[in-house]
Parts: sequence; structure tokens; C-alpha cells
Amino acid sequence: MSALDLARWQFAITSLYHFVFVPLTIGLASIVAVMQTIWYRGSDERWRRLTDFSARYSTLQIAWFGIVGLLWIGYLVLEGFDFGVGMLLPFLGRSEADRRTMINSIGPVWDGNQVWLIAAGGMMFAAFPVWYATMLSMLYLPVVLILLSLIARGVAFEFRGKTSPARWRRGWDLVIAITSLLAVLLWGAAFGNLVMGIDAHALFANLVITNGQADLAASTLVPSPSLSVLVSALNPYALLTGFTLVGLFAMHGAVFLALRTTGDLHRRSMGLARTLAPLMIGVGATWAIWTQIARGPAWSWVLVAIAAAALIGLVPATRTGRDGLAFVLTSLVTAGAVVLIFASVFPKLLPIKLDGVDVSAAFSTTIALGSSSTPTLTVMLLVACIAIPAVIGYQAMVYRKFSARLASTSTN
Repeated sequence: MSALDLARWQFAITSLYHFVFVPLTIGLASIVAVMQTIWYRGSDERWRRLTDFSARYSTLQIAWFGIVGLLWIGYLVLEGFDFGVGMLLPFLGRSEADRRTMINSIGPVWDGNQVWLIAAGGMMFAAFPVWYATMLSMLYLPVVLILLSLIARGVAFEFRGKTSPARWRRGWDLVIAITSLLAVLLWGAAFGNLVMGIDAHALFANLVITNGQADLAASTLVPSPSLSVLVSALNPYALLTGFTLVGLFAMHGAVFLALRTTGDLHRRSMGLARTLAPLMIGVGATWAIWTQIARGPAWSWVLVAIAAAALIGLVPATRTGRDGLAFVLTSLVTAGAVVLIFASVFPKLLPIKLDGVDVSAAFSTTIALGSSSTPTLTVMLLVACIAIPAVIGYQAMVYRKFSARLASTSTN
């Protein structure tokens, strides 16, 4: 199979995934809503049983929480290295040939990696609609900034090579670097607030809770809620999470470049990874211990230990030039960080605090209250068991096809 044929298959599968799978999950939620309405209006117990999501189905809810976490692992591990390459473009790209090689190293895969973000967002919407809606509304401005960064980054990749003047290309290179950095920093801040929770005072001047539920009609919003939440979201822990993610992805990208290139660019990439490795031990340990002590369950100390071992192992791996092992270790650290975040959140989907008191249940942002009904989760589980392996399979084909190392010999 040629590279062109493989690219066509990738485009076809991605298009089908976007235009079939996501509307299907949204449609399932609508079907369940109709069944619930029929039960409410007619008091027919058969419809109630179809829409029941009592405690005995909590295993299904937990399974979907894990699936959403798996999708975020896929996104951050795969998108993490091309974010890293983008951030490092002005630093490792000493010549136009170097910068072209760096972009070519992620060119066949960077847009395909976005499928994991779409899947994670779609699954969150279908499996945990309250989580999706509350997080996007409360973190509206940070999420919009992330999306604008991703859009501008994609435009920069496409426009960079449309004409030959050096100033044109250098300008788009700068856009790629800035948007990559901004997206990673904001993702880190968003995940930091997901762990520690959102202060209700950032949104409400007066929050009214009636019968255990937030009465939004009777509550009073602050004058500029989106800006207020953005300022509140940039707290010390969230910023530490953001900078930790920036450092981790920079190292992830440097190791990936070392794995995919030859010659001087390979040596400089490995040299940068060698410099970053010991620094990330301190930064990563600070973030992991803070997370674990503040929110983590007892069993997640195992995750901290595994991530610490992987970070420490990066030092000898980069010093001896074992780029393949180093890439596996940075991927392991990234995956471990995501698992630690989700373990710290569980069983709350989005912790919300009011004067230091957790009021997540008032907003239904818990697994028990915020999930879709059992029929939706069941049917989606069957779809996910088909769709996720398919995505993994075709992406594995793409990575295998474009696994050859690149040399900085082109002048275009």
C-alpha cells in the first residue's frame, strides 16, 4: 500500500468517524430523552426500567469514566509530542531545512491526532452530559482560547508552505510555536482546575441552593463571569500544572524529533532532552506530590512511583542516546499524569467549591448524578468497542508507514 493510498484510507475513516459516530451518540441521548418523557407522562413502568440508572449500574458508569480517561491519554500522548515539536520550532530549527524537517516529522500525523480530542469531547457529551455542559460553561473563556489556539495552529501548518518568502515562513513558524505553547499551558490550567475544583464565587455573587440543588434562576452571577473564572482558573496549582505540561511536552517533542531525524538535528534534539530530563524530575515530583496529597486516593501513590521511576529513567536513556526508550518513558509519564488526574477527580466529575465546602452534588457534577441513562451507556459501549480499536488500528498503520527517519537536506 502506497503512502497516498494510506492517506486516502485515513481521510475516509476519519470522515466517517466524524460524520457518523458523533451524531449517533447525540441521537442516542435524544432517544433516551423521549423514553423518559413517555414514562413521565404515562407512568408505564416498562419505560422507567429502560431509563433506569440506579446504583446497580454504577459499574457501567465507572467503565465510561475509564474510557473517557483512556481517550484523553490517547490525545495527550499523541498530540503531546507534536505540541512539543511546535514549541521547539524556533529553538531547534536553526535553518529552513531544519524547520521543514521538524514540521515534516509530524506532518502526516498531527491532524489525525486531533481525532482523540474529538472522541474524548464526544464521549464526554454522550456519557456525562452534565460534566460536559458544566465544564464548558464554567471554563468558557479558557476553552475558547484553547480552540482558537488549535485553529490558528492548524492554519499556520497549512499556510506556511504556500509561498516561498522567508519572512512569510518565519512568521507562521512563530504562530505555530506560540499557539502550541498557549494550548498546552491552557490545557494544563484546565486540568488543574478539574483536579482542585472551581470556586463558585468566581461565577456567582450569590449562589442559592434549594433542596440540595443549585437554583440558578434565584442565584446572581458576577458582572463578568467568564473573565472572573479565567482569573480564578490561573491559580498557583493550575499554573504549576500548565508549566509541568509545557516542560513534559517539550521533552516529549524533543525525544520524538530525536527518534525521527538524523544528523545534527537529531543530536541537538537529544541534547535538549538530556538537559530537560533532570529538570522535569523536580517539576514533575512537585506537581505529583501536591496532587496526591491534596486530592489523590491512597492507591494512586503507585502511579506517582511509576511516573517517578520513568522520569528518573529518562536521564540515563537520554545520556546514552536511546531515543526509542526515552520516547516510551515520556509517553508513560504523560499517561500516568492523566490517570493520576482522573483518579484524583473520581467520583466527582468536576469539583465545585463554595467557601471551602464541596457543592458538586448541587450541580450534579458527580458520576452518579451526571451520567446518561443505562441504555445510552450500554449502546455506546458497544459502539466504542468497535470504534476505538479501529482508530488505534488505522493510526498504527499511519505511524508504521511514516516511521523512517528524516534528514535535513531539503531546501524547500
